[in-house]
Amino acid sequence: MAKYTDAKCRQCRREGCKLFLKGERCTSGKCAMDRRPVVPGQHGAARKKVSEYGLQLREKQKVRRAYGLLERQFSNYYEKAAKSKQATGLALLQMLELRLDNVIYRMGIGSSRAEARQIVNHGHITVNGRKVNIPSYQVKVGDVIAVKENKKDLDVFKSLKEIKIVMPKWLEFNNETLTGKILALPERDDIDLNIQEHLIVELYSR
Repeated sequence: MAKYTDAKCRQCRREGCKLFLKGERCTSGKCAMDRRPVVPGQHGAARKKVSEYGLQLREKQKVRRAYGLLERQFSNYYEKAAKSKQATGLALLQMLELRLDNVIYRMGIGSSRAEARQIVNHGHITVNGRKVNIPSYQVKVGDVIAVKENKKDLDVFKSLKEIKIVMPKWLEFNNETLTGKILALPERDDIDLNIQEHLIVELYSR
């Protein structure tokens, strides 16, 4: 399957905001957005007038890169959101937030979505007691997410017991048992990325 292999920090610089693709590095002084907040490339620092289409495209790319999706995956999510009974933009963001890899990231089990995706891929996570190794798995309200019993002694999980995690209100997570639960659907104000979803809807409606 296609995979982005270039420097992740270039994606943040291209979108003009932090996408938190590299975990703790993004909050440190080493963050590329803090050191060089211009578009990559020879003419990145030059000011350019952006068209309406350009704004819409950049917004879509920003969201797609933040959640680590390929173009086809993202367009499939949009098609499903467009068929839902609620506002398309909100439905899209809710589906992205309810991906298992994102939930693992939100619970603090992974320092970035990429790390959380790797944890899921390696079979370290259970949903309602059953192992799930599909990062795109859509969790539901009431689902119980946990680290597998025979994996809790790994250093990456043992260190979680000493960390205080700020949790979105639609999630809960117990550091001692390494178990969490989906309490409700994420609401619009629960999504901390600076996203203008109406631009994405306008782009796909062209």
